[in-house]
Amino acid sequence: MRKNLICILLLICTAVCFGQVTPQKLYPGLFEAVQSAALFPDNKTFADAVPKSSPSVIIKAYNYQKNSTGFDLKQFVLANFQIPVTNNGGFKSDIKQGIRKHIDTLWQVLQRKPDKALQSSLIPLPYPYVVPGGRFREVYYWDSYFTMLGLQQSHKIKVIQNMINNFAYLIDHVGFIPNGNRTYYLTRSQPPFFSLMVTLLAKQNGNKVYSQYQPQLLKEYNYWMSGSAHLKVGDINRMVVCLGNDELLNRYWDAGNEPREEAYSKDIAAAKATTQQHAAFYKNLRSAAASGWDFSSRWFDADKQLSSINTTDMVPVDLNCLLYNLELTIAHSYHLQGNTALYAYYSNKALIRKTAILKYCWNEKTGWFVDYNWKSKQMSPVQTLAGVYPLEFGIASQSQAQKVADGLQKNFLKPGGLVTTLNKTGQQWDAPNGWAPLQYMAIDGLSKYKIDTLAQAIAKRWIRLNLRVFNQTGKLLEKYNVEDINLTAGGGEYPLQDGFGWTNGVLLTLMNKYNIEN
Repeated sequence: MRKNLICILLLICTAVCFGQVTPQKLYPGLFEAVQSAALFPDNKTFADAVPKSSPSVIIKAYNYQKNSTGFDLKQFVLANFQIPVTNNGGFKSDIKQGIRKHIDTLWQVLQRKPDKALQSSLIPLPYPYVVPGGRFREVYYWDSYFTMLGLQQSHKIKVIQNMINNFAYLIDHVGFIPNGNRTYYLTRSQPPFFSLMVTLLAKQNGNKVYSQYQPQLLKEYNYWMSGSAHLKVGDINRMVVCLGNDELLNRYWDAGNEPREEAYSKDIAAAKATTQQHAAFYKNLRSAAASGWDFSSRWFDADKQLSSINTTDMVPVDLNCLLYNLELTIAHSYHLQGNTALYAYYSNKALIRKTAILKYCWNEKTGWFVDYNWKSKQMSPVQTLAGVYPLEFGIASQSQAQKVADGLQKNFLKPGGLVTTLNKTGQQWDAPNGWAPLQYMAIDGLSKYKIDTLAQAIAKRWIRLNLRVFNQTGKLLEKYNVEDINLTAGGGEYPLQDGFGWTNGVLLTLMNKYNIEN
C-alpha cells in the first residue's frame, strides 16, 4: 500500500511538472457531479474539456453557485468549458477516389500540430503526430506503431520520426510512455512497442537510429523492470513478477485504484456487480486498459464476467514477447557500438525471458501460447490472439508455430479474418470482433515461419472485409465483426469509432504485401 501511494504521488508530481494535474484533481466535486449526471454520453468528453478561465476561478464559481435555486449544471459547464469535438476538418470521404486516396487523405486529417500548453488534460507534445480518430483525440502508444506501418508505406518517414521523437520526449519527461498524452493516463503505459518503432525507423535511416534512441530504450526498460533487483521467488513489484530463480516476467499494471476519469460512471456502475474490494477492482480495470485489451475474457475468471476481472494476476504472453524484443533491441544497440559486455548482458536477459515464456506460456496439450496466472500457478484456459506473439518475435519453435497455425485455421479463422478470442461476452476484445493489430501480428508471425498459405488467406479475408465496408460507408473502422461480415462490430464501453489509424496502416501494408486492390 505504501509503495503504491508513493508511485501515485510521483506520478502526480510528474503531472505538476507539466503544469497539469488530472481533471478530477482540478475540479473536485464538479468533476464527480458532471460525470455522475451523464451530461455527455461519453465520460471522456468532460475529461478532455478545455477551461475558459483558470480552474481555481471555475471551481470557486461552482462552489458558490451549486446550491443556488435554479442552478443548471450543464449550462454551467457549457459556459465555463470548451467541449471537445471530433476534429476532422469537415472531411468527407469520396468512395469513387478509392481506398488508397482515402488513406492518403486521412494521414493529413488525423495529423495534429505540436500542442500548445493548455490548462486541460492534454499533455503538450513538441512534434506533429497522428491520432487514431473518433473519440481518440490524442496520440496513443501501441496504436501508433501500426499507424507507422502505413506511414512507411506512404513514404512519410518524417511523420514517423516526429512521432518517435514525441515518445522519446515522454520517456525523458515522464519516465515512460503513457497510454496517451493525457494527464489521466499518467498512471499506466500500454503494450511497449517503442523498440519496434525504433527498428522501423532504422530500416529507413540506418543503424544510427539505435544509438540515437538508446537512452530512451533503456529508460523504458527500467520503467517496466522497476523494483525487480531484489525480488525473491513469488514476489511481485509493480509490473514485475518473480516466478523462479532469475525468472522475471511482467504483467500489465496501473498505479491507480480509483475509477478511470475517462470512464468514471461506467467503472462505478461495474463495481456494483463485483465481490472484489473496489480498490482492487478498479486497479484490475485500469490494468486491463494498460493492456490495450479493455475488455476481454482473457482477464476474467471462468464466469466470463467483467465483475471477475483479474488482470493483475496474469502474466500476459504478448507483453513478455514485447519486452523480449526490447531486450534484444537494447542488446543490438550495444553490439553496434562495440560494447560486448552490455551486448552479452541484455542478450542473456532476453534468453532467460524466452526460456521462461516457453516454460510458463506454452500449453503443449492445446498447442497454444496462453497467459499465465502467477497467483494460481496455472496457465489460463482462455485462448486468444495474443498467442501469435511468440511467432512474431521468433520465440516459438517451428513445431509450435505449426500447432498455432493449425489452431488459427481451425478455431480463429472466420469469413472476415481472425476473431480475437473464442468467447462471446459482449466485450469488444472478444468474439465476434477482429482488430487490425492482431491480424497483422498473426499474418507477419506466420510469414516468418514460412506458413504463407494461411497468412495470405487471413490477409485476403481481412482486406476484403475492410474494402467492403469502405465501399459501402466510406469509412475505415476501429474494429470489425469478422464472423458475420454483414454486421458491424460492437461491444465495449463506447460506440464504434472510425478514422482509424491502425486500420489504415495495417490495411495499406497488407494490400501492398499481397498486391490486392479494390
